[in-house]
Amino acid sequence: MNAGNALLEPGHTERSKGTMSTLPDAKVERWQRFRDNRNKALATRHGWLTLTSFQWLEDSASAVGLAPGLWSTDGTTAVLTAVTADGLSEVEAGKPVDGTITAALSDEESLMWVRFGGPGGDQVVVELAMRAGRYAIRTRDSASPVLTEFTGVPTYGYNPEWEVTGRFEPYPEPLDVPTATANPLVDGVHRTVGEVVFRVPGSGHEFRLQAEEEKLGALTVTFHDETNGDTTDDWRKLALPRPRPDGSVVLDFNRAINYPSAFTPYGTCPMPVKNNSLDVRVEAGEKLPSVE
Repeated sequence: MNAGNALLEPGHTERSKGTMSTLPDAKVERWQRFRDNRNKALATRHGWLTLTSFQWLEDSASAVGLAPGLWSTDGTTAVLTAVTADGLSEVEAGKPVDGTITAALSDEESLMWVRFGGPGGDQVVVELAMRAGRYAIRTRDSASPVLTEFTGVPTYGYNPEWEVTGRFEPYPEPLDVPTATANPLVDGVHRTVGEVVFRVPGSGHEFRLQAEEEKLGALTVTFHDETNGDTTDDWRKLALPRPRPDGSVVLDFNRAINYPSAFTPYGTCPMPVKNNSLDVRVEAGEKLPSVE
Protein backbone atom coordinates (compact mmCIF):
# COMPACT_ATOMS: atom_id res chain seq x y z
CA MET A 1 0.00 0.00 0.00
CA ASN A 2 1.33 3.41 -0.91
CA ALA A 3 0.62 6.31 1.42
CA GLY A 4 -0.03 8.69 -1.45
CA ASN A 5 -0.51 11.70 0.85
CA ALA A 6 -0.90 14.83 -1.26
CA LEU A 7 0.34 16.91 1.63
CA LEU A 8 1.03 20.58 1.09
CA GLU A 9 4.16 21.46 3.00
CA PRO A 10 3.92 24.05 5.80
CA GLY A 11 4.03 27.54 4.35
CA HIS A 12 3.26 26.29 0.83
CA THR A 13 0.98 28.63 -1.11
CA GLU A 14 -1.57 27.61 -3.67
CA ARG A 15 -3.65 29.61 -6.12
CA SER A 16 -7.40 29.45 -5.45
CA LYS A 17 -9.95 31.38 -7.50
CA GLY A 18 -7.32 33.88 -8.57
CA THR A 19 -6.00 34.64 -5.09
CA MET A 20 -3.09 33.31 -3.10
CA SER A 21 -3.70 31.65 0.23
CA THR A 22 -1.26 30.26 2.75
CA LEU A 23 -2.05 27.12 4.68
CA PRO A 24 -1.67 27.53 8.45
CA ASP A 25 1.65 25.91 9.29
CA ALA A 26 0.68 24.71 12.78
CA LYS A 27 -2.48 22.99 11.57
CA VAL A 28 -0.65 21.20 8.77
CA GLU A 29 2.02 20.04 11.20
CA ARG A 30 -0.59 18.78 13.69
CA TRP A 31 -2.37 16.96 10.88
CA GLN A 32 0.89 15.33 9.77
CA ARG A 33 1.57 14.17 13.33
CA PHE A 34 -1.96 12.74 13.41
CA ARG A 35 -1.27 10.88 10.15
CA ASP A 36 2.06 9.55 11.40
CA ASN A 37 0.49 8.29 14.63
CA ARG A 38 -2.42 6.76 12.74
CA ASN A 39 -0.14 4.80 10.41
CA LYS A 40 2.02 3.69 13.32
CA ALA A 41 -1.04 2.43 15.21
CA LEU A 42 -2.26 0.47 12.20
CA ALA A 43 1.13 -1.17 11.72
CA THR A 44 1.27 -2.87 15.13
CA ARG A 45 2.43 -6.50 15.08
CA HIS A 46 -0.96 -8.11 15.61
CA GLY A 47 -3.20 -5.18 14.67
CA TRP A 48 -5.98 -4.81 12.14
CA LEU A 49 -3.68 -5.31 9.15
CA THR A 50 -2.88 -8.87 10.26
CA LEU A 51 -6.37 -10.45 10.19
CA THR A 52 -6.35 -13.58 8.05
CA SER A 53 -9.61 -15.36 8.99
CA PHE A 54 -12.95 -15.11 10.77
CA GLN A 55 -14.59 -18.39 11.80
CA TRP A 56 -17.63 -19.18 13.93
CA LEU A 57 -17.19 -21.86 16.58
CA GLU A 58 -19.43 -24.93 16.40
CA ASP A 59 -21.04 -26.86 19.26
CA SER A 60 -18.80 -29.89 18.70
CA ALA A 61 -15.01 -29.93 18.91
CA SER A 62 -13.73 -29.25 15.41
CA ALA A 63 -10.57 -28.28 13.56
CA VAL A 64 -10.53 -24.76 12.10
CA GLY A 65 -8.58 -23.18 9.30
CA LEU A 66 -5.20 -21.55 9.95
CA ALA A 67 -4.94 -22.61 13.62
CA PRO A 68 -4.14 -25.93 15.32
CA GLY A 69 -6.25 -27.55 18.04
CA LEU A 70 -9.93 -28.42 18.38
CA TRP A 71 -12.36 -25.58 19.00
CA SER A 72 -15.99 -25.48 20.17
CA THR A 73 -18.57 -23.62 22.25
CA ASP A 74 -21.59 -24.53 24.36
CA GLY A 75 -23.07 -21.09 23.71
CA THR A 76 -21.79 -19.48 26.89
CA THR A 77 -18.17 -20.64 26.95
CA ALA A 78 -15.50 -21.17 24.29
CA VAL A 79 -13.43 -24.35 24.54
CA LEU A 80 -10.00 -25.16 23.09
CA THR A 81 -8.35 -28.55 23.32
CA ALA A 82 -4.76 -29.00 22.16
CA VAL A 83 -1.57 -30.98 22.81
CA THR A 84 1.93 -29.63 23.32
CA ALA A 85 2.90 -30.60 19.77
CA ASP A 86 0.33 -28.09 18.45
CA GLY A 87 2.62 -25.31 19.64
CA LEU A 88 -0.15 -23.21 21.19
CA SER A 89 0.43 -21.07 24.28
CA GLU A 90 -1.81 -18.68 26.18
CA VAL A 91 -1.16 -15.04 25.34
CA GLU A 92 -1.60 -13.65 28.85
CA ALA A 93 -0.18 -16.48 30.97
CA GLY A 94 2.43 -17.63 28.46
CA LYS A 95 1.74 -21.28 29.36
CA PRO A 96 1.71 -24.00 26.68
CA VAL A 97 -1.73 -25.42 26.00
CA ASP A 98 -1.71 -29.14 26.83
CA GLY A 99 -5.28 -30.21 27.45
CA THR A 100 -8.44 -28.10 27.55
CA ILE A 101 -8.82 -24.39 28.32
CA THR A 102 -11.98 -22.27 28.34
CA ALA A 103 -12.93 -18.61 28.17
CA ALA A 104 -16.17 -16.67 28.47
CA LEU A 105 -16.94 -13.25 26.96
CA SER A 106 -19.83 -10.81 26.84
CA ASP A 107 -21.23 -9.63 23.51
CA GLU A 108 -18.82 -7.37 21.59
CA GLU A 109 -15.88 -8.39 23.78
CA SER A 110 -12.63 -9.80 22.38
CA LEU A 111 -9.70 -11.67 23.90
CA MET A 112 -6.25 -12.26 22.42
CA TRP A 113 -6.38 -15.85 23.60
CA VAL A 114 -3.58 -18.06 22.26
CA ARG A 115 -0.56 -17.77 19.96
CA PHE A 116 1.63 -20.03 17.85
CA GLY A 117 4.07 -20.24 14.93
CA GLY A 118 7.32 -18.62 13.91
CA PRO A 119 10.69 -18.75 15.68
CA GLY A 120 9.28 -17.29 18.90
CA GLY A 121 6.00 -19.20 18.86
CA ASP A 122 4.07 -15.94 18.55
CA GLN A 123 3.79 -15.21 14.83
CA VAL A 124 0.03 -15.81 14.92
CA VAL A 125 -2.36 -14.72 17.64
CA VAL A 126 -5.85 -16.22 17.78
CA GLU A 127 -8.44 -13.71 18.93
CA LEU A 128 -11.59 -15.00 20.57
CA ALA A 129 -14.61 -12.77 19.94
CA MET A 130 -18.29 -12.69 20.86
CA ARG A 131 -20.36 -11.15 18.08
CA ALA A 132 -24.15 -11.16 17.74
CA GLY A 133 -24.33 -13.61 20.65
CA ARG A 134 -22.01 -16.14 18.98
CA TYR A 135 -18.39 -17.09 19.54
CA ALA A 136 -15.90 -16.69 16.72
CA ILE A 137 -12.14 -16.70 16.32
CA ARG A 138 -9.95 -14.50 14.15
CA THR A 139 -6.36 -15.29 13.29
CA ARG A 140 -3.89 -12.40 13.36
CA ASP A 141 -0.71 -13.26 11.44
CA SER A 142 2.20 -10.83 11.79
CA ALA A 143 3.59 -12.16 8.48
CA SER A 144 0.48 -11.07 6.55
CA PRO A 145 1.45 -9.17 3.38
CA VAL A 146 -1.18 -6.56 4.23
CA LEU A 147 1.05 -5.61 7.17
CA THR A 148 4.51 -6.34 5.79
CA GLU A 149 3.83 -4.31 2.61
CA PHE A 150 2.07 -1.46 4.41
CA THR A 151 3.56 2.02 3.91
CA GLY A 152 0.66 4.15 5.09
CA VAL A 153 -2.95 4.90 4.25
CA PRO A 154 -3.49 7.10 1.16
CA THR A 155 -5.21 10.37 2.01
CA TYR A 156 -6.44 13.55 0.44
CA GLY A 157 -4.12 16.48 1.00
CA TYR A 158 -4.82 18.69 3.97
CA ASN A 159 -7.53 21.26 3.17
CA PRO A 160 -8.52 23.82 5.83
CA GLU A 161 -11.94 24.27 4.20
CA TRP A 162 -12.90 20.83 5.49
CA GLU A 163 -12.53 21.89 9.11
CA VAL A 164 -15.95 23.24 10.00
CA THR A 165 -17.75 24.25 13.18
CA GLY A 166 -21.18 22.83 13.93
CA ARG A 167 -23.36 22.37 16.95
CA PHE A 168 -24.26 19.33 19.00
CA GLU A 169 -27.92 18.75 19.89
CA PRO A 170 -28.06 16.04 22.57
CA TYR A 171 -31.04 13.72 22.97
CA PRO A 172 -32.77 13.62 26.35
CA GLU A 173 -31.68 9.97 26.59
CA PRO A 174 -29.40 7.80 24.41
CA LEU A 175 -31.21 5.91 21.66
CA ASP A 176 -30.14 2.46 20.46
CA VAL A 177 -30.46 2.28 16.67
CA PRO A 178 -30.00 -1.10 14.91
CA THR A 179 -27.38 -1.09 12.14
CA ALA A 180 -25.80 -3.53 9.73
CA THR A 181 -22.07 -4.29 9.84
CA ALA A 182 -19.32 -5.30 7.44
CA ASN A 183 -20.24 -8.92 8.19
CA PRO A 184 -23.76 -9.73 6.92
CA LEU A 185 -24.18 -12.30 9.71
CA VAL A 186 -23.50 -9.76 12.47
CA ASP A 187 -25.97 -7.06 13.47
CA GLY A 188 -24.82 -3.87 15.15
CA VAL A 189 -26.27 -1.25 17.44
CA HIS A 190 -25.53 2.48 17.26
CA ARG A 191 -26.03 4.14 20.65
CA THR A 192 -27.01 7.60 19.46
CA VAL A 193 -26.59 10.37 22.04
CA GLY A 194 -27.60 13.26 19.79
CA GLU A 195 -27.05 14.95 16.46
CA VAL A 196 -24.22 17.06 15.09
CA VAL A 197 -25.56 19.83 12.83
CA PHE A 198 -23.24 21.56 10.35
CA ARG A 199 -22.59 22.77 6.81
CA VAL A 200 -19.77 21.74 4.49
CA PRO A 201 -18.14 23.16 1.35
CA GLY A 202 -20.17 22.60 -1.80
CA SER A 203 -23.56 22.32 -0.12
CA GLY A 204 -26.16 24.95 0.64
CA HIS A 205 -28.02 23.05 3.32
CA GLU A 206 -27.39 21.74 6.81
CA PHE A 207 -26.52 18.16 7.60
CA ARG A 208 -27.39 16.19 10.70
CA LEU A 209 -25.31 13.20 11.71
CA GLN A 210 -26.24 10.97 14.61
CA ALA A 211 -23.31 10.66 17.01
CA GLU A 212 -22.04 8.15 19.53
CA GLU A 213 -20.34 9.19 22.75
CA GLU A 214 -16.78 8.20 23.57
CA LYS A 215 -14.62 8.71 26.66
CA LEU A 216 -14.74 12.09 28.42
CA GLY A 217 -17.64 13.29 26.29
CA ALA A 218 -15.94 13.11 22.90
CA LEU A 219 -18.09 12.04 19.95
CA THR A 220 -17.82 9.79 16.90
CA VAL A 221 -19.82 10.08 13.69
CA THR A 222 -19.92 7.32 11.07
CA PHE A 223 -20.93 8.55 7.63
CA HIS A 224 -21.41 7.95 3.93
CA ASP A 225 -20.54 10.52 1.26
CA GLU A 226 -20.36 10.75 -2.52
CA THR A 227 -16.72 9.63 -2.70
CA ASN A 228 -17.59 6.17 -1.31
CA GLY A 229 -16.74 3.37 -3.72
CA ASP A 230 -14.77 5.79 -5.87
CA THR A 231 -11.81 7.15 -3.96
CA THR A 232 -12.90 6.15 -0.45
CA ASP A 233 -14.23 3.06 1.29
CA ASP A 234 -17.99 2.47 1.59
CA TRP A 235 -18.10 4.49 4.81
CA ARG A 236 -15.74 6.26 7.18
CA LYS A 237 -15.75 7.69 10.69
CA LEU A 238 -14.69 10.94 12.32
CA ALA A 239 -13.78 11.60 15.93
CA LEU A 240 -14.93 14.92 17.35
CA PRO A 241 -13.71 16.67 20.50
CA ARG A 242 -16.09 17.16 23.40
CA PRO A 243 -18.60 19.90 22.50
CA ARG A 244 -18.00 23.28 24.07
CA PRO A 245 -20.38 24.56 26.78
CA ASP A 246 -22.36 26.46 24.12
CA GLY A 247 -22.83 23.22 22.13
CA SER A 248 -20.43 24.13 19.34
CA VAL A 249 -18.17 21.39 18.07
CA VAL A 250 -15.41 21.16 15.46
CA LEU A 251 -15.56 18.61 12.64
CA ASP A 252 -12.19 18.27 10.92
CA PHE A 253 -12.86 15.95 7.98
CA ASN A 254 -9.13 15.95 7.23
CA ARG A 255 -9.06 13.43 10.08
CA ALA A 256 -11.77 11.14 8.71
CA ILE A 257 -10.47 7.57 8.86
CA ASN A 258 -11.33 4.12 7.58
CA TYR A 259 -12.80 1.39 9.71
CA PRO A 260 -10.71 -1.81 9.87
CA SER A 261 -13.08 -3.39 7.32
CA ALA A 262 -11.45 -1.19 4.65
CA PHE A 263 -8.25 -3.21 5.11
CA THR A 264 -9.62 -6.71 5.75
CA PRO A 265 -12.68 -8.80 4.87
CA TYR A 266 -12.69 -10.16 8.43
CA GLY A 267 -13.96 -7.09 10.26
CA THR A 268 -17.38 -6.63 11.88
CA CYS A 269 -17.37 -2.84 11.70
CA PRO A 270 -20.69 -0.97 12.05
CA MET A 271 -22.22 0.75 9.05
CA PRO A 272 -23.65 4.26 9.38
CA VAL A 273 -27.22 4.61 10.59
CA LYS A 274 -29.76 5.29 7.86
CA ASN A 275 -29.62 9.09 7.85
CA ASN A 276 -25.86 9.54 8.22
CA SER A 277 -25.20 10.31 4.56
CA LEU A 278 -23.78 13.45 2.97
CA ASP A 279 -24.86 14.21 -0.60
CA VAL A 280 -21.50 15.84 -1.38
CA ARG A 281 -18.00 14.58 -2.07
CA VAL A 282 -16.02 14.80 1.14
CA GLU A 283 -12.60 15.02 -0.48
CA ALA A 284 -10.74 14.96 2.79
CA GLY A 285 -9.34 12.29 5.08
CA GLU A 286 -8.41 8.72 4.26
CA LYS A 287 -8.89 7.11 0.86
CA LEU A 288 -9.28 3.47 -0.11
CA PRO A 289 -6.11 1.56 0.83
CA SER A 290 -5.76 0.51 -2.84
CA VAL A 291 -5.98 4.06 -4.22
CA GLU A 292 -2.57 5.49 -5.09
